[in-house]
Amino acid sequence: MVVVGAGLSGLAAAWELSGGAPGDPDAPRIEVLEAAPRVGGPLVLGDLDGQAVDLGPDGFLARRPEARTLIEELGLGDDLIDIGASGASLWLRGELRAIPRSLALGVPASRAALRELGGLSWHARVAAWRDWLAPRALHVGEDASIGQIVRTKLGDEIARSVVEPLVGGIQAGRIDDLSAAALLPGLLAAAQRGGSLMRALAAAAPPPAPAGASGPAFHSLRGGLGALPQTLADRLVARGVVVRTATPVQALRRVTGEHPLVVETATTATPADAVVVATPAAVTAALLGSWDPDLAALGSIRYAAAAMVSASYPEATAPLPAGTGVLVPLGTPWAGGGTLIVTALTFLDRKWEPLRQPGRVLVRAHVGRSDDQRYAAFDDEHLGARVADEIALVLGWSSRPTASRVQRFLPGLPQYTVGYADLVARARDAAARGGVDLAGSTYDGVGIPASIGSGRRAARAALMRLAARP
Repeated sequence: MVVVGAGLSGLAAAWELSGGAPGDPDAPRIEVLEAAPRVGGPLVLGDLDGQAVDLGPDGFLARRPEARTLIEELGLGDDLIDIGASGASLWLRGELRAIPRSLALGVPASRAALRELGGLSWHARVAAWRDWLAPRALHVGEDASIGQIVRTKLGDEIARSVVEPLVGGIQAGRIDDLSAAALLPGLLAAAQRGGSLMRALAAAAPPPAPAGASGPAFHSLRGGLGALPQTLADRLVARGVVVRTATPVQALRRVTGEHPLVVETATTATPADAVVVATPAAVTAALLGSWDPDLAALGSIRYAAAAMVSASYPEATAPLPAGTGVLVPLGTPWAGGGTLIVTALTFLDRKWEPLRQPGRVLVRAHVGRSDDQRYAAFDDEHLGARVADEIALVLGWSSRPTASRVQRFLPGLPQYTVGYADLVARARDAAARGGVDLAGSTYDGVGIPASIGSGRRAARAALMRLAARP
């Protein structure tokens, strides 16, 4: 068996495939091939001000079990840590405004949530009140953009200033492009009911958890999540799995004979009974597009490149707002001309207790969206300086960072546009007919639990197909 791609999905697939006892003579030979010089994709650790810090994703949703389960299987359960704060702020009309906890799917679902949303104009509040009392008609079919639903029901300002930074920022995309069916099926279901969107969301919201029973929203690992991929790769090698980095796959061919597939690199041709492909959509389309038009269609998926600037500051010269960070709506004016390039700030040492040190603050800035790649024109030095200027504006700081690190992510995040779910479903079916299973954020959502779950499900599908062979 071969796994193409050693991001978290590919490594999780290999872990599932190799689940038998180490040294079992009947265990299949498993090989993982990765084009990059290291495993893990966007998960990476780096030194910042003398401390190891995640330069990419730094936490994962606690309510999804996939990441925690894998971490415990690796024997790292004692290294799990809980997020140290909750809540966030919006930068609206030149001020920091607390984001109400009562939002549903990033959307105000009650009159109380509207009252708690500071910084909205009177016109925005009237538009939302109209949805509660006399909603606009909206007819949606099997899919619609998040922006279409929110703008029609609640108006442009709430879509632009609240839902766009909350929802669009997670995907580095724009809500007018993003699929409600793929990303927020609960929002689509509420819109399909007709009538008031706010009332429908409120009716569908789960009951509040008993006091003290909700638990932390996010987890991380002591020492950083960036160490997880290499730990997983090392355990795979201990199981007998071959992990090869700096080895791009050049072709994946169907053949006749004992093994129906051959995976080719510049120096090897590996026969395989099953293959899991966990690569970006364009790479997958290049490898498999000649097999079927539905696989070639994966090449049409757009990605949004992004970057993170992590910086160490001396003791804050102005108080930090409550919570773990700040969201910045797109189009926020910049005194130097144009608009801010920062879309969000994260207070790393407030989120994760092991990063806390007296007299220092760690801040991460997120830049880049599907239609805003201005950051790419800056080298690292100038990007760090621009981001520091914007942090000073948003947080009211006069101090400058003492150290910073820039991490760029290519190709970035897949854009789940309207009709996306149907596109990837057809591609998966076409791949499975050829003995290949697809895994990764292209298919099952962004985020660490989603990536791990995607890889493990693809591996189980491959094992079931092999078990059914005569």
